[in-house]
Amino acid sequence: MDEKGFEKIEKYDEARVKEMAKHYSEIIRLMGEDVEREGLVKSPERVAKAMLFCTQGYGQNPEEILRSAMFTEDYSQMVVVKDIEIYSLCEHHLVPFIGKAHVAYIPDGRIVGLSKIARVVDAYARRLQVQERLTEQIKDCIQKTLSPLGVAVVIEAQHMCMSMRGVQKQNSVTTTSSFYGAFMKDSKTREEFMHLIGVNLH
Repeated sequence: MDEKGFEKIEKYDEARVKEMAKHYSEIIRLMGEDVEREGLVKSPERVAKAMLFCTQGYGQNPEEILRSAMFTEDYSQMVVVKDIEIYSLCEHHLVPFIGKAHVAYIPDGRIVGLSKIARVVDAYARRLQVQERLTEQIKDCIQKTLSPLGVAVVIEAQHMCMSMRGVQKQNSVTTTSSFYGAFMKDSKTREEFMHLIGVNLH
């Protein structure tokens, strides 16, 4: 506990942390660094914990997250949750891609607590991912669990594998989309959603 009375609580599988830290220690050594120097002594353990935090979605069930706050409601207009922050790891290079997700659904007798949509996004994002799959997983989860009249998901993200390495294009943004039901069949419904989130698909 620090001088302000704040206690940081972190729970990790210590056996996994220890095993992962051994591997990170060797990776750091192979980079040409001295693992024993002051600034790096605890880095393998820190990196192991950071990776477990960034991939905590493997231990979460997105469908259960939605089912934990489902309610019967006679509402059949569009529900939009936009600008949901995304922090994920590209499975090809294990570097971050960062952006935002926009999610909409049209209820068919059942609605869900709004925070649960953001939690579903996080549960899938906190895994080794590609943006295309992430977009589909979010849509499929909402479609399967809520059985709505329609679902729409758009993700905009910057990929560090393009910004930090490779082509090194710092300002490029990747946009992916996935639609189901009314959003797929009715162009006006889809256009209304795109207008509400302020995104143009090219």
